[in-house]
Amino acid sequence: MEWLWTIIIGGIAGWLAGKVMRGDGFGIIVDIIVGVVGGWLGGWVLGKLGLHFGGLIGSLVVAFLGAVLLIWIIRLIKR
Repeated sequence: MEWLWTIIIGGIAGWLAGKVMRGDGFGIIVDIIVGVVGGWLGGWVLGKLGLHFGGLIGSLVVAFLGAVLLIWIIRLIKR
């Protein structure tokens, strides 16, 4: 059941990050991938900073922050 929550939270976080970063999003599949990878990236970065969030909202915040960071990095590489 955890994988289902990962996909749902990843999709929401990826979609929100696409909107915040002034884009139209990448499509549902790529939004989910960006959100899931962003969740991992956000958890790693925030863990290094000594910050830990728990629960559903905390997971969404971490995934969103990681997805925004991931989109920013992708745009830097594309330039």
